[in-house]
Amino acid sequence: MEKLLKQVRELEMHIPDYARLETTVSTANVGWHIEHSLMVFVTIINALENSDPALYKGTFSMNKFLVYALNKIPRGRGKAPKVVQPVGEMIPENVLPQVEKAVAKIKTLESLQKHHHFPHPYFGSLNLKETIKFLTIHTKHHLNIIDDILKVNNR
Repeated sequence: MEKLLKQVRELEMHIPDYARLETTVSTANVGWHIEHSLMVFVTIINALENSDPALYKGTFSMNKFLVYALNKIPRGRGKAPKVVQPVGEMIPENVLPQVEKAVAKIKTLESLQKHHHFPHPYFGSLNLKETIKFLTIHTKHHLNIIDDILKVNNR
């Protein structure tokens, strides 16, 4: 859990860069990547909490195998489901409550059973351990995009 909490704090540190955009890196600005990542934490952990561990059935996915083996999500391959795409007016002042909500959700992971699960659109059903790994890889993916946006902007 500590790694996830650290990643959320890294996202929070980029709030001052919220409006930065570099279309050669991403069509979305830094704020979108921050909000999307926070939405993913909350949405996925809610799904885990609401799942019935007795109904968990593991699934094999070649996509999951490759992403987990490489600890990396390839850029430009997937599309975020609408439920985790920020919409409406995006302003930095609205992010801090989302950060705190994500932190609170991450802390609830410790109380879940290993077979709590959620249906990932590309990887199939992920149990608690797989979900934590996914959240780590996914957030790292967006932090890397943010870093690349800022590198281009700071030349």
